[in-house]
Amino acid sequence: MNTIIGTYECKADLKGRLMLPAPLKKQLHEGLEEGFVLKRSVFQPCLELYPMAEWNKMMEKINKLNRFVKKNNDFIRRFTAGVKVVEMDSAGRLLIPKDLVVFAGIKNDIVLSSAVNIVEIWDKDKYETSIDESADDFAELAEEVMGNLNDDDGIS
Repeated sequence: MNTIIGTYECKADLKGRLMLPAPLKKQLHEGLEEGFVLKRSVFQPCLELYPMAEWNKMMEKINKLNRFVKKNNDFIRRFTAGVKVVEMDSAGRLLIPKDLVVFAGIKNDIVLSSAVNIVEIWDKDKYETSIDESADDFAELAEEVMGNLNDDDGIS
C-alpha cells in the first residue's frame, strides 16, 4: 500500500453510511475488493480505517506478542475492541457500525484524514478541536520526534 494523502470532508447519513471522496477512493482502489477494518483509535476520539493488507501487517506484529504476559493480553483486547470488517456497498458507501459512531461522537459532518497508511475518521467538530488544541505544541513535538533524524535520510 502506498502512502495515503489528503484530508477530506464528507457527510454521514442517518444510518452511518458515508461516501468516500473520489480522490481518496482512487488511492484506496487496491483494497476495495479485500475490504477494510474499522476500529477505535488508541489515542484520539476517532476511528481508524485500515485497508485489509495494512491490517494484516499489523496483526502479524501483534501476533508476535507473548500471550502469557498479562500486559500483552490486555493490550490485544483493548486494541481490537470494537473491530469491524467493513466493505463498500453497491452504491460505493461505507457503513460505520453504530457502536463506532457512538465511540467517535460522529454526527453528520465527517473529516477523513490520512495517517500514512490508514485513514482516520473524525466528527468534524472534534477534528477541528484536536487540530486547534495541538497547534501550539506541534513545533515542540516536531522537534522531539523528527529533530534527531540525520540529513542523510533526505528529510529537512
